[in-house]
Amino acid sequence: MLGAVALASALALTATACESGDAAAGGEASASATASDDGKLRIPDDIRDRLREHGIDIDKWKNGAWKNWDRDDWLREAHEYINPIIEGLWNPDRMREAEEPDQGVDESDLSGDQGVTDPTPAPVRAQAVPPSYHAAAPTAGKVFFDSPKGSAVCSATVVKDPAHPGKSNLVWTAGHCVHAGKKGGWYRNIAFVPSYNDDGKPVQELENATREDVAPYGVWWGDWAQTSDQWIEQGGSTGGDGAPYDFAVIHVTPEKGSGGKSLEETVGSALPVDFKAPAVPQVESVTAIGYPAAPPYDGQKLYRCQDRPGRLSLTASDPTMYRIGCTMTGGSSGGGWVATGSDGRPALVSNTSIGPVTSGWLAGPRLGEVAKGVFDSVSEKYAGR
Repeated sequence: MLGAVALASALALTATACESGDAAAGGEASASATASDDGKLRIPDDIRDRLREHGIDIDKWKNGAWKNWDRDDWLREAHEYINPIIEGLWNPDRMREAEEPDQGVDESDLSGDQGVTDPTPAPVRAQAVPPSYHAAAPTAGKVFFDSPKGSAVCSATVVKDPAHPGKSNLVWTAGHCVHAGKKGGWYRNIAFVPSYNDDGKPVQELENATREDVAPYGVWWGDWAQTSDQWIEQGGSTGGDGAPYDFAVIHVTPEKGSGGKSLEETVGSALPVDFKAPAVPQVESVTAIGYPAAPPYDGQKLYRCQDRPGRLSLTASDPTMYRIGCTMTGGSSGGGWVATGSDGRPALVSNTSIGPVTSGWLAGPRLGEVAKGVFDSVSEKYAGR
């Protein structure tokens, strides 16, 4: 137990999780608004009714009422994922300024690991992905959301949807990018921007950027999100609590009409998710990709690390995580880990979850039956639509 506590105190989420309140939150996600082809906000009657049950007026919400993070209200809504589209909210300045809060930890406390843990990997310097990002990594993008501490960012991946072959609207990210875990509820204004800053412009040039410059394939709002029950019940912003189950699936819809095209059709690609990835020692190589935002990075450019994963066990009772050497920092959380899948083709096998604030390595959950259950639930909800 002492070893587990020591390890937990030395870990932090590598991107943007925030805490508020102190009551447990749980439950599954609930639908939000969608956009019609003319870009108008369309709120189904059942959504309006559900929002009214929470005391939410759509017009007031869109005009800033979502900024009320009153503890009781936020926790009361923890069972409901409420995300009406607010057109234009994520403008270039707001996207550029979203960042991760400081979370200091002491990596020297990493002694006393529980379960099977391999030696700490040597740092692998993250390599900049060459622009255009859409050509080099078309499935990668950024997730933006609002928390009680301000606007925040994560990374994410467009993934295939078996219910809609070639026409997926599913995005894979970390659980802590959509839900605060045991001490909070769902985050708000969750949106996905594929190939953010596709031309890799430096931050100085982005100060006068248009929305098309930073979001060439549009802004896609989450109209449904789901993470694991374990993350909701155990997850925390530091210490690695809930990290072995720190994954989430978001179903998205375009803020403005996409001409009837899905997200996968719009970006031209999507990765399959492999829920039967080999055991850690059998994985020859994995590539983690994301938009690191904490220094020395600024969150505006895409990076990747390639390494052979080792094992990281936080507690003997939880699944062992993948761990690689990587210098990416906060903002890269939720970003996809790509390896050769069980069919011999590239597949998503994990996502960035935790790492020391000093950087040097990253860890991500293995995707097994719990992850498949989350994924299947979202896919099946939209099957036939």
